[in-house]
Amino acid sequence: MMNGVLNTNALLNLPISLPPSKHLKAINLLQNLKNKNLFNFDETIAADIFTDIDFPWDVLPKIKDFIIGLGKSLSEEDYDKKGDNIWIAKSADIAPTATINGPCIIGKDTEVRPGAFIRGNAIVGENCVVGNSTELKNVILFNNVQVPHYNYFGDSILGYKSHMGAGSITSNVKSDKSDVVIKYEGDKIATGLRKMGAILGNYVEVGCNSVLNPGTIIGSNTNIYPLSSVRGYIPKGSIYKNQGNIVEKR
Repeated sequence: MMNGVLNTNALLNLPISLPPSKHLKAINLLQNLKNKNLFNFDETIAADIFTDIDFPWDVLPKIKDFIIGLGKSLSEEDYDKKGDNIWIAKSADIAPTATINGPCIIGKDTEVRPGAFIRGNAIVGENCVVGNSTELKNVILFNNVQVPHYNYFGDSILGYKSHMGAGSITSNVKSDKSDVVIKYEGDKIATGLRKMGAILGNYVEVGCNSVLNPGTIIGSNTNIYPLSSVRGYIPKGSIYKNQGNIVEKR
């Protein structure tokens, strides 16, 4: 621990002298933050990037190289190669006014609407919607994800069937430009990243005009109220009304 910030190795090697309740809390937190408990790997072309990586923030720096390697292996019957390291499924519907920079893979039956801006290092799954004036950068979108209206999603991962309401965005850099940490119940977990937006598990619904602050992780089947400012870990199966009012779904 440094300056009150834990890294994952520290959490995995807590001193045995700690009370059992402290050990249990740390173990539960680690389990909740693991990729295997956030995502359905059957619902992404990028499943292999998660192999042997426990935590989602450790995936983010690997997206660019992974796309380049995966793109070269894609079937020419299903994907067209467009420019440098851009692969687009033949069944995808791409608006003429959308801007797509590589490296990038856009999956089958996905719709990219007018004015969308994909800045690069983006894996967009199957049956997704990337809407008008939506911007993506260094992201993985699992299948059936919707970012349909005026969204910004950078240095982030959206799990299967997650949905960002109109105008909802991620913030991926802290105002003081220091490394991003994950906050939960008084603990801070180091990511070692200057840029990290949000991680959404499966079936997350984010209300309109919400801001997901750097280092936000939202567990599966959770709803975020509109106009929310969210930070830290939000447990799965929750309804987030505001920072002091998070209730379990019934």
